[in-house]
Amino acid sequence: MPVEVFEQSIQIRASATAVEQCITDRTLMHRWLNPVLRCEPIGEWSTDVGSRSRFIIQVPLIQPTLTSVVVEREPGLVVWGFSGFFKGRDRWECQPHRGGTRLLNRFEFDIPNPLIRYGFNTVAAKWTQQDMQAQLKRLKRVAEEVYLGVK
Repeated sequence: MPVEVFEQSIQIRASATAVEQCITDRTLMHRWLNPVLRCEPIGEWSTDVGSRSRFIIQVPLIQPTLTSVVVEREPGLVVWGFSGFFKGRDRWECQPHRGGTRLLNRFEFDIPNPLIRYGFNTVAAKWTQQDMQAQLKRLKRVAEEVYLGVK
């Protein structure tokens, strides 16, 4: 099965540092994450390479969980690798440009279980892409608030 790739970007009127802070500060992260998604550190929260966390989808009964580890980290770049019902990477890259930052989110994954893959492709794939775009819009709002100091 080939790896699926969902990639989206957004222009943000804030410095790359402010945008990166929204990705790496867990309190700010929870302001833009989908409300049904919860991120919990395994150990202390960090976005240093090797740091681990759990992303839990809060749906009744099953609460699917992705265990993630930071696999790549540079200024303006965080890449989480994950395993669970999905295997892949979630890349967040801040690209500075005049007037702000272009934030690129690249979600690449494989779903090894054919039954889960079928369910995802028929029910959740389109919703996931729409949710990624909504998250970027929420992150943009938070980053611009942080950068401009407005609430």
